Amino acid sequence: MNAKLLSRKVSEQTGKPVIGVFAPCDPRIDQQSRDRSTAIVRDAAGKIADKIILPDGSHVQVVYSDVLVDGEPQADQVARQFKEAGVNILVCVPDTWSFPQLTALSLMAHFPKDTPINFTTGNSAPRPGVVYTHATAGAIAQYGKLTHINVGKWPDTGQSPQMSDKTLEDLVDWCYAAATFQGLKGRRVVVFGHDSMGMETALPHILETRNQFGLEITRLDMKLLSDMLQKESYYKKEVAKLRSWLDSHAADRLELPDEHKDSELLDKSLALYLIVRDIMVELDAVGGGFMSQLEWGSDARGIQQPVADIMESLFNSTFDHNGPKAVVPFATEADVQALLTQLFMTWLSGGNPPLFMDFRKVWETDDIKEFIEEGDYDLKAEGKWMAKGFVDGVNSGSASFNWAAEPGADEAAIMSKISFPKAVDYFFYLGNSVHFISPGGIKGVAARLAYSSLSGMFSMVWDEAETVELPEKLAQGICNTANPTWPHTFVVPKYASMTEYKQYAPSNHFHMTWGLKPARLQFWMDFTNVLSVTPWQQRPAFIEGTDRPTPLLYLLNGGEVATKKLKAGK
Repeated sequence: MNAKLLSRKVSEQTGKPVIGVFAPCDPRIDQQSRDRSTAIVRDAAGKIADKIILPDGSHVQVVYSDVLVDGEPQADQVARQFKEAGVNILVCVPDTWSFPQLTALSLMAHFPKDTPINFTTGNSAPRPGVVYTHATAGAIAQYGKLTHINVGKWPDTGQSPQMSDKTLEDLVDWCYAAATFQGLKGRRVVVFGHDSMGMETALPHILETRNQFGLEITRLDMKLLSDMLQKESYYKKEVAKLRSWLDSHAADRLELPDEHKDSELLDKSLALYLIVRDIMVELDAVGGGFMSQLEWGSDARGIQQPVADIMESLFNSTFDHNGPKAVVPFATEADVQALLTQLFMTWLSGGNPPLFMDFRKVWETDDIKEFIEEGDYDLKAEGKWMAKGFVDGVNSGSASFNWAAEPGADEAAIMSKISFPKAVDYFFYLGNSVHFISPGGIKGVAARLAYSSLSGMFSMVWDEAETVELPEKLAQGICNTANPTWPHTFVVPKYASMTEYKQYAPSNHFHMTWGLKPARLQFWMDFTNVLSVTPWQQRPAFIEGTDRPTPLLYLLNGGEVATKKLKAGK
C-alpha cells in the first residue's frame, strides 16, 4: 500500500473550536419520547449556533447528531461522526433516563480527558433526563474528570419543548469558556523584547504557559523592529493612509510643536504599527507585547526610537485606518501576564476590547475629601466614586481607543474624545501619547493573572467592576496628579474594599474588559485549572444567578482550590 501525500490546502476551520450536541436515550422508551429527544438535540444546537462568537467575528461551528445514543454502538458512531467534524467540545442534552456507561461514558472515551463536556437538561419527572445527568456526572467525577451540569428548564410535555432563556444563557456562558479553552490551544502570541523593565510579574513563563494553556510565546528582539524602521521596510503609501486617517479624526488634537520634525516622528511611530502588524499576521499571532522601556526609547546611550503608544492602542481597538477589525490583545512593557489576561478575557467576551492600566493610585474617601478641600473644588462630592473611592487606572500604552467612549459607540464618536499629546520627557519627546478619560457606567471584570513557583500554578485575581465619571474639573485635577497626557479610567470594584484592593494587587498593572460575565471566567478557570482569587470579605462564596455552580468534582475532593492543586500535581 502506498503512502498518501496530503494536500497543501488546510481548511480554515481546522483547529478551531467545534461544538457537538447529542443526546442519550433508553432503547426501551416509546417512539414519541425518542422523537422528542431528537427535537431537543436539534433545538439546542440551533439555539447556540449563532450565539458563540470568536474575536474575529466568526461564529463557532456547532454540529449535532440525530442518532440517539442508546448504547455502545451508537456511542461509537456518534463519537466518530463528531471526530470527523473536528468536534472538541461536547454538549449532552438528555431528556430521558439511560445508562451512563453504555452512552455518554463510552462516547467520551473517544476524546481526550480534558475535552469540555456539559450536561444541560430539563428538571423533568416523566422521563427523567435529570436523573441521568446526576448519575453520569457522579460517575465522571469519580474518575477525576471535570464536567459541568446545567439543570435548567423545558416543558415536561410536548414534542418540541423549548429550553428557558436562563437555561440557554447558562449554556452559552459555558460554551464561551469552552471555546476559549479549545480555541487558543496551539495558538501563539508574539512578544518583542526581553523581561519588561525588570518587572518579575511580567515574565514569560514559557513552559508553564505551554503546559497549562497550550499557548506558544514567540520572542523576538526589538532590534528587528529598529532595523526595519531604519531600512523603511514598510509601505509608505499605507503610512500616508494611516496618517491621513488620524488627521481626519484628530488633526486639531495632534500636538506637533516642531511641525516638520514631530510630524516625521509621528509617521515613524505609525510605521511601527504596520511593521508589527505584518509580522504578527505572518506568524498567525493572536496577541502581542512590546517592551519599549528602557532600551527602545529612554536610554540615552542608544539611538532613541519612537514611542509605541498609538501602535498598542490600535491593536487593542476594534478599528483602524482600514475600517473595522478584530481586537488583537496587546501589552505594553512586554508584560506577558497582562497580555494573557487581556487575551483570555477578550475571547471570553466575544471580542470586546481590553484596557491595560497601571494600578496607579487608590483614592479612598478621605483622600478625595482632602483633595477637594485643598484644591478648592466647588462641587458636591456625591456618587459611587465618593462613597467607596476609586482607582485611577493610567498607563502610557495599550489603552484601547474604544475605552474613550461607551460600548457600542462608532469610530467617529470614539476618536472625537481622544487627543495625542507629545510623549512625556523620559521618552525624549520621540512621538505622541494617547489621552482620554473613560466615561462612567462601563461594567465588566477587572482582573490580573499571576503565577507562583511554589504551586507551579496560575491564579486570577478578579472582581466585577464599573467605571465612574468625575466632575470635569476634578477629573482633570486627578489626572494632573499622575500624568495628564496618558489615558485615565476611574475604576470602582464591586466587592473589594479599597483597603483590600490596595493590599492584594498581584502586580502594578491590572486589566478590564466590558461585558464579561463572572460565570464565563469561572468556567474557563475550571478548564484551565487556574486558581480563582477573590479575597473580598463582602463577596459571598456563591452568588446565585451570577456565578457558575461549583462542579461536583470539587465538592468530592475538598473544595475548588484543593481539587485544582490535586490536578496540578498529576
